[in-house]
Amino acid sequence: MANAKWTLDASHSSVDFSIRHMMIAKVKGTFHTFEGNIEADPADLTTANVHFSVDLSSIDTRNSDRDNHLRTADFFSIESHPKMTFQSTEFVKTGEGEYDLTGNLTIRGVTRPETFSVVFEGAGKDPWGNEKVGFSAQGSIKRSDFGLTYNAALETGGVLIGDEVKVSIEIEASKQA
Repeated sequence: MANAKWTLDASHSSVDFSIRHMMIAKVKGTFHTFEGNIEADPADLTTANVHFSVDLSSIDTRNSDRDNHLRTADFFSIESHPKMTFQSTEFVKTGEGEYDLTGNLTIRGVTRPETFSVVFEGAGKDPWGNEKVGFSAQGSIKRSDFGLTYNAALETGGVLIGDEVKVSIEIEASKQA
């Protein structure tokens, strides 16, 4: 099969994350607004091209005060950097339907290469005859690598917010005519 163009179906996809809080627990969150395009042969992603964009104002950690703080210059600075983007540079097959996806991730004006583990979940047609594909991606990034260094020391030792952010992405995409 040759490469085809696929558009992310945001209503059947998710971009989630978790981060350590107070050295004892994890806070989870999601981004509700994102878009992406994939040019790929689902049977062999090694030649795929992926572009992904997240509207950072759509962050939701189930706490409006925290979400509003995350939108400020202490964190994402969405006034000057409203989006987080990812552009793939390499897909490496690691197993049957499994890949390492490397690309340039840009957050807050800082671009760095990051690698995520990707699983091709399958392909099929929906009840209306549209071709669909599904992917899962997992990885982690260091927020400090992107200038997200806000923190507070705890009187019991350690810091309020961890540096490692675990990322989990579920994608369903539709083939374009």
